[in-house]
Amino acid sequence: MKTRELGRTGIRVSPYCLGTMVFNQMGNPDHDDCVRIIHRALDSGINFIDTADVYGHGEAEKIVGKALKGQRDDIVLATKFNGRMGEDPNRGGSSRRWIVTEVEQSLRRLGTDHIDLYQVHHPDPHTDIEETLSALTDLVRSGKVRAIGSSNLPASEIVEAQWVADRRGLHRFRTEQPTYSILNRAIEREVLPVCRRYGMGVLVWSPLAMGLLTGRYRKGGPTVRNERMKWVPRHLTDERKLDAVERLIPLAEEAGLSLTHLAMAFAITHPDVTSAIIGPRTMEQLEDLLAGAAVSLDDEVLDRIDRIVAPGTDIGPLDVSYTPPSVQHTALRRRSADERAAVAR
Repeated sequence: MKTRELGRTGIRVSPYCLGTMVFNQMGNPDHDDCVRIIHRALDSGINFIDTADVYGHGEAEKIVGKALKGQRDDIVLATKFNGRMGEDPNRGGSSRRWIVTEVEQSLRRLGTDHIDLYQVHHPDPHTDIEETLSALTDLVRSGKVRAIGSSNLPASEIVEAQWVADRRGLHRFRTEQPTYSILNRAIEREVLPVCRRYGMGVLVWSPLAMGLLTGRYRKGGPTVRNERMKWVPRHLTDERKLDAVERLIPLAEEAGLSLTHLAMAFAITHPDVTSAIIGPRTMEQLEDLLAGAAVSLDDEVLDRIDRIVAPGTDIGPLDVSYTPPSVQHTALRRRSADERAAVAR
């Protein structure tokens, strides 16, 4: 498998990154089977693995650690922190207190002495970005972390983080991990250009749009009831997205491709996307994804995709998309009742 530069880190990674979110009781609970899936991915030429502390509450990291014994140095290993890891209010977030605690836990679960890419899983509006970058800088200087990255950050917050790092002499985010698929293309408008400007690598999650781009969820078809439906119900039943899927399926067939292979090829075609995260739950799913790794879309197919879903647009947000406080909280969108009128009453 070819490799690509991960931004300006000097690290080279495969265009497919193996994601491990489903390696736990909520997806594939068989640790030995998950290890076999990881080994098969590595044998295929994938050298990039992404996980997170919250995946199975540490279970996925333990599985990855078990799988990488004896070949850790050949793999670019990425994990994430920030998600809630307990009832205590301080067991999560992006504070220095939590970062220096949780990195040790991740290192122990992964069975390694360093993490190649340590990422902030979600924006944390309650923590000063300088606090977060300062703690991460210390981890890089200590050798426990090689590079740092962000995930799900709006373009404005990526710029702010770069500015703070420059002004304070701190290590800067070298990568960003946003969602990207044929159905969710909004990052083409600002996030990807900003990443290009700062030389950041981009690893995108959910290139199959949480399963919509597998063709399993069809308009007018039988209702699929599983854990994913409970997690992202609005996304999987959105009529606009299902309409787009119905238009994409014949396009894929005319190109001699499955919808899955069309979607994966689309995700890694963008010049600012370094790697697309795949999340197979079974060996069969992995083999199918690997079978499409050589697919290259021509301009005619890409133009037709653009006509179905316009560049830079989302067909509705994901249920799990980050919503900033300015949109979430009414108090930040509405003046007090006595201040709303343009003239005094």
